[in-house]
Amino acid sequence: MAQRFMRLSEVCRRVGLPKSTLYRLMAEGTFPRQVKPTPRTSAWLEEEIDGWQMERIAASRAQGDAA
Repeated sequence: MAQRFMRLSEVCRRVGLPKSTLYRLMAEGTFPRQVKPTPRTSAWLEEEIDGWQMERIAASRAQGDAA
């Protein structure tokens, strides 16, 4: 299965967070880490970003059910 690379600007638009927050979440281990397709570029795998979003939605829904 082919993986699609997403650049930082696209990831920020997709998840609705600024890059500083994404880097903080990566440092905390709660956001997918980037990959290096070439020595001078960074990208994220679309599948991992989609998975992170689904996890956040599920966690949000679970909190709403518990309240």
